[in-house]
Amino acid sequence: MAQQGGTSAAPATKSGGGFLDVVERVGNKVPHPVVIFVILIGFVIVLSQVLAWMGASVTAGVYNPVTGKVDQVTTVARSLLTVEGIRFMYTGVVGNFMSFQAVGVIIVAMVGVGVAEEAGLIKALIRKLVAISPAWSLSYILTFVGIVSSIAADAGYLVVIPLAAAAFLSVGRHPVAGLALGFASVASAFLVNILIVPVDGILVGITNDAIALVQPGRTIGLLANQWFETGSVILLTLVIAFITERVIEPRLGKYTGDYKLPADVDNEAEVEARGLRFALWGFLAAVAIIAAITAPPGAPLRDPASGDIIGNTPFMNSLIVSIALIFFLAGSAYGYGSGSMTTGAQAVGAMTKALGSLSGLILLLLVISQFLAHFNYSNMATLAAVSLADVLKEMNLDALWLLLGFIIVVLLLDTIMTGAVPKWAIFAPIFVPLLMQLGVAPDAVLAAYRVGDSPMNSVTPLNAYFALIVTFAQRYDKEAGVGTVIALMLPYVAIMAVIWTAFFAFWHLMGLPWGL
Repeated sequence: MAQQGGTSAAPATKSGGGFLDVVERVGNKVPHPVVIFVILIGFVIVLSQVLAWMGASVTAGVYNPVTGKVDQVTTVARSLLTVEGIRFMYTGVVGNFMSFQAVGVIIVAMVGVGVAEEAGLIKALIRKLVAISPAWSLSYILTFVGIVSSIAADAGYLVVIPLAAAAFLSVGRHPVAGLALGFASVASAFLVNILIVPVDGILVGITNDAIALVQPGRTIGLLANQWFETGSVILLTLVIAFITERVIEPRLGKYTGDYKLPADVDNEAEVEARGLRFALWGFLAAVAIIAAITAPPGAPLRDPASGDIIGNTPFMNSLIVSIALIFFLAGSAYGYGSGSMTTGAQAVGAMTKALGSLSGLILLLLVISQFLAHFNYSNMATLAAVSLADVLKEMNLDALWLLLGFIIVVLLLDTIMTGAVPKWAIFAPIFVPLLMQLGVAPDAVLAAYRVGDSPMNSVTPLNAYFALIVTFAQRYDKEAGVGTVIALMLPYVAIMAVIWTAFFAFWHLMGLPWGL
């Protein structure tokens, strides 16, 4: 992260004329994202009425989180132009916005991150990272950190992506390339990790209920995809770093914008070293607080029923608060030690500045939250998902081709239905039993879903954090827009989808174990 250094809009020298430049120009000529989503809301309202007139409906097994079973459910198109639909749209505006998780996540995280940034801790950490990393390894280190950041749920969007941009800028590389690398790492590899992440427990639970439809008593565990995930993390680290250095950076050229890291001050090394020592104590204090309310038996952040720490627990569900606390205490301590932030008023000012920079984003999220609520109310996503699944089943493909077709269907659907859990709740009861009857292990079906669900996350504007990435890009290039980000991310999506799918096919054909 960095401080704004001026107002000029001379971002870069791009190698022009190619397909990606056309995508960027066309994308940036579309109306403001707020206007786009208002138009989309109108389209959804009209289409919901048309589908309702047509009597559109589908029937499929859907995971019921209350009973833990798979129920046969008939879903019909719901019009937004009925009395009930209009009431939903009018009375739900505030509720839709307040229940939109991305809003709270962004605001809470930026309270802590804003203090750390204003105090100078982020810059100091970047300098240390660059100092200890060989020049050739920076892309690979940042990519790996971005992929494994899913252990902290969505925190990678708020921490790793702007950190990668600032790290690139600090060594004279194009910051937007660092931004793209961070976004690809966090979003397009979201469902694989070398560690157990919060969403794993939910995905495995849904899978086990789908297994029970054909083989009651058979289950898979949280580590069912561990070997494949580990292999995928290594592969994607190499692929994302390679795309950044061989495709994205040559296209962007040399950065000529005026966005600068804060200037060095006298005795910078000494001041920074003292600040980092204080930051370490602040970090340890934050860890001690978190440990005190997590580690002891019966602690507040343990699961009240099972006592677990990992899984769907208060600890895992509040990771963003823990991260904000760590940044706040470490940043405050760094500011005190370095002399850059020595009063409470300065800390409050840093928080205010960080939140003030989000005003345009919050407006956009208000509109996006209404669009998603209306889209979900109409049941269009479920209608599309089940219809595509039925088409795939009726093609009578053998196991491998059915798995590959399943990956493609998930890839396509991810552009309009970005949540990993809702899609799997629809697909698991359909494809897990079907493929098990063809001799495919349920572990393999879940692994295929991980491949299909991730890559498109970085190009669909329906990603709750896509607008935030556009905001980050505009720090370095004031002309950046939706088209800029899509053009940046298309090479990642295309290459990752092909290579990762081929990697999956190789793993399947070789009969390698998916996990433990």
